[in-house]
Amino acid sequence: MLCEICLTVSESKRLIAKGVAAMPAVKKALAEGTVAIATGSTNAYVVEEVTGQPIEKNKYMTGATLPAGVSRKGLLSREVPDVVLKNGKPVENVTVSEAVQDMGIGDVFMKGANALHYESGTAGLLIGHPTGGTIGANIGTIIARRITFIVPVGLEKCVAEPLEDVHEFITTDPESEGSVPSIWPFQGEIVTEVEALRTLTGVEAMQCAAGGLAGAEGAVRLVLRGTPEQISAAGELIESIHGEPPFATL
Repeated sequence: MLCEICLTVSESKRLIAKGVAAMPAVKKALAEGTVAIATGSTNAYVVEEVTGQPIEKNKYMTGATLPAGVSRKGLLSREVPDVVLKNGKPVENVTVSEAVQDMGIGDVFMKGANALHYESGTAGLLIGHPTGGTIGANIGTIIARRITFIVPVGLEKCVAEPLEDVHEFITTDPESEGSVPSIWPFQGEIVTEVEALRTLTGVEAMQCAAGGLAGAEGAVRLVLRGTPEQISAAGELIESIHGEPPFATL
């Protein structure tokens, strides 16, 4: 049985967050381990779904892509502290980078992405910080200690070229230094709308189109396949998140 759905960017973020919160690895870490959630727009929704509490999502941001001429001042900020949970309880005054130093197998670290090459399962981060920002500070420890690394990222971030090729395109131009941000290709447990729907309802999903108008710019259109029961569950889920407000409005 098939059905088709369309999700705005904010609806996708909410769906992905629900899917992340329902992952067995996340549930286990919330019960008996540590979950560290780095800042970012999709991760702000993850914070809400994991904790069950609303936050000022526009204040859980580091970098952001905005229209030309639009200032982030008064729109986006970094005012909400990093969210680190130990056995499901908030750990006060601890950054995600500090938390990683005491994390290990069974713990979960979450970081979003600016780009996604879905076919290869590779995400990418735009890097402006001289030492690589959050990922630069933590990726070695995450890999060495086998911390579960979850990457919540919407299909709106999909790019055409392999991210290793994008990185090479940027970094092999000797005159480009400082003119554009670098991009860091990395891998983790990618969670898009597809994986979220599978976790939450059991359906298989495939993107069939993208884009739209009147608030659907950046939207994704998905075809879902499953049993009548799975399709019904997916329909109820999507209905519950339709109308999710935009992340930020001017």
